[in-house]
Amino acid sequence: MRGVNGMTDNGPMLNAYPDSIGENLSGTVSLLENPEVKGAFQSFYLLPSVFNTDLDRGFSVIDYGLNRQLAGPQDLERLKKLGIGLKLDFILNHASVLSEQFQDILKNGENSRYRDFFIDWNKFWDGHGTMTKEGYIRPDEELIRDMFFRKPGLPILMVPMPDGKKVPYWNTFYQEVRYPRVDAWDLMDAMEIQYLSAQLLAKLINAGLNRGEKPEELSLGEFEEYKERVTRLLESRCRYLGQMDLNIRSPLVWEFYEHTLSTLAGYGAGIIRLDAFAYAPKEPGARNFLNDPGTWDLLAKVRKLADRYGLELLPEIHAAYEEKIYARLAEEGYMTYDFFLPGLLIDALERGEGEVLLSWARELTEKKIRTVNMLGCHDGIPLLDLKGLIGEAQIEKLIDIVVERGGYVKNLHGQKNLYYQVNATYYSALGEDDRKLLLARAVQLFMPGKPQVWYLDLLAGSNDYEAVKRAGAGGHKEINRTNFTLEEAEEKLESDVVRKQLEMLKFRNGFPAFGFDAELETEGKGPEILFRWKRRGCLAELKADLRQLEFTISGFDQKGNLAFQLS
Repeated sequence: MRGVNGMTDNGPMLNAYPDSIGENLSGTVSLLENPEVKGAFQSFYLLPSVFNTDLDRGFSVIDYGLNRQLAGPQDLERLKKLGIGLKLDFILNHASVLSEQFQDILKNGENSRYRDFFIDWNKFWDGHGTMTKEGYIRPDEELIRDMFFRKPGLPILMVPMPDGKKVPYWNTFYQEVRYPRVDAWDLMDAMEIQYLSAQLLAKLINAGLNRGEKPEELSLGEFEEYKERVTRLLESRCRYLGQMDLNIRSPLVWEFYEHTLSTLAGYGAGIIRLDAFAYAPKEPGARNFLNDPGTWDLLAKVRKLADRYGLELLPEIHAAYEEKIYARLAEEGYMTYDFFLPGLLIDALERGEGEVLLSWARELTEKKIRTVNMLGCHDGIPLLDLKGLIGEAQIEKLIDIVVERGGYVKNLHGQKNLYYQVNATYYSALGEDDRKLLLARAVQLFMPGKPQVWYLDLLAGSNDYEAVKRAGAGGHKEINRTNFTLEEAEEKLESDVVRKQLEMLKFRNGFPAFGFDAELETEGKGPEILFRWKRRGCLAELKADLRQLEFTISGFDQKGNLAFQLS
């Protein structure tokens, strides 16, 4: 990765949606151009709603063209002029139902050139299960017993072909199946039925649909004779959204992969975050999450493509510390996320003890693990990742602390705390204490790795409960995604907690003592911790007391003169 003025190759990275500040990317770029912010960031992790997407706030990609409602080439040119590189997402596992490829299947069925671009569930499980009356194969129990599912039930979406037949496609993540409500005229047009009867039947149909019933599940009472025709009508009007899993055995998928990487490089990307990569390799009887060796073979092939365009890959995966997935990624030569730091910092600040934090810093240094670290992000605060690094009782206590301060726990399949994140802003997770946020930021900037900064953390944003209410069911993540106008964001720059973060970030971005090739020394006992970075004859030092919530950052130039100090 390139450095700023040749000084550091792991400078801070802003993280935001294209409309987090202002109505589109122009607002965030204007903030980055502001003299108070300019020089604080080396790069920008721009979330994928910048592309043409539908579900999941950008992670269901229709195609990788720019969403012109949110960004244009002129915005990317302004970032380039600021010397800010991009980190962009590439979703390896799936694409939207609205993608060109899937729409071609809906139009042409078996004759589509993309017929095998996605995973036909029945073809995949042929010979490994029993066909159901609904038209999909239920795999043999021993083959799916250990499979990792992201949602209840089998991960399929029944998709209608042009001939009316439904085909199940593999669908690991989100899906929406919408049946438009009917009125008397719809029914009269579709079947021989009188107006008053059609009115009553429409009420029955719509009531069932409102209860979430599928067409074949509707109870039509005295109109049961119309059941087949009603089902056929509703299915013909059905609308689908979903994230359909790609078939990595298809040569067309690999053509798509290369074209996507070329497109992202063209936007100015230097780092590519590989989202959901661990779900892409699939085999009957396997867990189908981080399959070995399939996952590593996939990554190796993608890296060969990325190398053609000078792109650094950052595979994204949550796993407990004790599983050592982060270490395996590093051994394979990839950057990895430090999903442990957010929880470790809350733990250290709550207990006033820094020994685990320092131990983690030493492991990263000794094993030469290149990370991207963070406090908050667009998802939640990962706490269950800490399993094996701190005790389970400590993890439960951390979860309780964040929840007591207004955070939400998203349980998986109804099982308590099985999900790996708690949703809250980092500022609220710290009790909305400015001293804690500033100390947490200081430690983050001195930890090994490239610091990623969520825009809402930078602006000391609190939990947004109104956003959660507006989002409705499943909207818990919106607690940490408040959108600001540019004017509101600029007003935040006047607060002491924001100004001091920006001072630290500018120092971290431009001071030569930092870098992936720099030397780190750590010391500490109890609440007192010390980080000392050395590179090119310069020295940067952080002294902190985790109980008193006090710290001093000092920078010394090649002659030993004090060049920067903040406390």
